[in-house]
Amino acid sequence: MTEKIGFVGVGRMGANMAKRLKDVGFSVTAVYDARSESAKSLAQELGCEACPTLARVTELSDIIFTVVTDDNAMRKIFALPKKADSLLANAKGKVFVNCATISPKVHVETEKLARKAGAESLEACMASSITQAREGTLYLMCGGEQATFERVKPVLEKLSASMRYIGKAGQAAVVKALVNMVMNINTAALAEGLGLGQAYKLDLGMLREVFSQTGANSRVLQTDGEDMQNREHSCFFSSAHAAKDSGIALSLAKEKGLNLPLAVATKKQYDRMIKEGLGELDKSGIAELTFKGRRRLRN
Repeated sequence: MTEKIGFVGVGRMGANMAKRLKDVGFSVTAVYDARSESAKSLAQELGCEACPTLARVTELSDIIFTVVTDDNAMRKIFALPKKADSLLANAKGKVFVNCATISPKVHVETEKLARKAGAESLEACMASSITQAREGTLYLMCGGEQATFERVKPVLEKLSASMRYIGKAGQAAVVKALVNMVMNINTAALAEGLGLGQAYKLDLGMLREVFSQTGANSRVLQTDGEDMQNREHSCFFSSAHAAKDSGIALSLAKEKGLNLPLAVATKKQYDRMIKEGLGELDKSGIAELTFKGRRRLRN
């Protein structure tokens, strides 16, 4: 536990991962966020530096976790250092562990850039959510060089209940895109099933119990079913992120010439939520589109 740990992106997931590592004895030395107040608040709690620049995070850390929003944000933090503030400035010997759900090609780009800077890069795509990040019970899908995976494995073990090394750079990101695509489809399907049940005035507690014992069962029934019924959509995984991740999967399908009509329909639903100003609701908020008598949305 002598490794010094830095975090870039300390929103709901990144902040709780940093807290977890601090709790189990790691030295969290640096945090950075585009929202400087978020970084300052967390730094005060952890007793570390809220860095004014990305380069400062690299300077203070041996292993840097990145938890950013999308491809553009990832490219920005790994920009060429002569042109912009970058994590790659004086990065020789450092390891970047990249946890965001982004396009596989951007993970490949990042590994190449890190290598040129004398650093290493690993994708550690996360399943589960905020509670699991705080408790260290994430499921991690890792991609990159096997030696890099082994180097950071002791740290990843403290963040996860289980992990899987998938293969070379980009491959874990493909798996994560498929995980989220199927999860989003299941979420949309559950919302339609419960919405139709409600229209027939069925007891939704009973219906959820029946679903749990039949082929209608799924993980999202456990995580989202009651929330859909109660209209409790506090954000653990936003509808905006669901739309983004379904889009990543559809881009992968397009590259292979595959038509995925369920994924297409699901993305349209989440895109509609964004259009209607509901993108920051939890993905369970898709039920607002299917339950009769709920928010009227434009066609």
